[in-house]
Parts: sequence; C-alpha cells; structure tokens
Amino acid sequence: MLQVQTITRTYKTFEDARNVAVRLAEAGIQLERIGLLGQQAGGDDNTAAAAGVGGAAGAATGLALGLGALTIPGVGPIIATGWFLSGAVTGALAGGVMGALVDAGVPANDAERHASEHALGRSVVSVRVEEPDIALATRIMDAAMPVEAGEDPQADLARVVS
Repeated sequence: MLQVQTITRTYKTFEDARNVAVRLAEAGIQLERIGLLGQQAGGDDNTAAAAGVGGAAGAATGLALGLGALTIPGVGPIIATGWFLSGAVTGALAGGVMGALVDAGVPANDAERHASEHALGRSVVSVRVEEPDIALATRIMDAAMPVEAGEDPQADLARVVS
C-alpha cells in the first residue's frame, strides 16, 4: 500500500492558490485530494466569489473544483474546496485552520505557520498525494512562488514605495 503525504503551501492571493489547484487538477491529481482555503480579496461576500471562482476554474480546466463557502468562528467567511469540505475536516475547521491541517497530517509547526498566514488573508493549498505524485505536486506548488516562512507581508509594499 502506498503512503499518502500531505503537501501544503501558502500563497499571497486567493487567485494564486486557485490557479495552483487548477494546475494540480490538470496534471491528473484527483479533485478530492486537493484542498484550498482562502478569502476573496476585497469582498465581503465569499459565497458569491466561490460561485464565480468555481465557474472560472471549471471553464479553465473542464472540471469543477467544487468550491463552497464556510463561516469559521474567529476566522469569518472563507472559500474552501476539496478535502477541506469533507464532514470531519469541516468540523475540525470550526476549531481553526491549524487543527484541520494537523488532523490532515501536516506537522504542528508547519500547520501553525500556514494558519497564521491564512489569518493575514493569504490562501492555503493542501494536497494529499501518494508516492508517485509527490514530486509532481511539489513541483507545481513550488513553481507558483508560495509564501516563505517568516516572509514579511508588507515586504512587497515596501519594495514598491522605495
């Protein structure tokens, strides 16, 4: 039996994360193995954004990513897809993003970092893959320039201003 590994990355924008999820699906990763958590920038109605993004992702890939909107206590409205929408994980999300990631097999220190980044408005993609797909998923996720640990969220703004 093949070992399943959870690979998780954080991206600056929901659109970046959505594009990674689409690329993973286009590469043949099963949709139910791809999880995405994020908030649509600049909008209060993530339900409408989820519908619009789901349509865009479906048009881009010929597949529907099955996006849904959730309201998490202490976090607010978020858009989720894939395994983040399963019953057990949705319950874990009520306890926070970190708990859901830890339950999925992400090491606690990494889960804490991704949860902190999500709290800053960034989006998280987490994919569960078996051995043959680990390198492919990692390559796709890293090519999209994920947020590095400890990266200052104001760094880009500072570079533009100076």
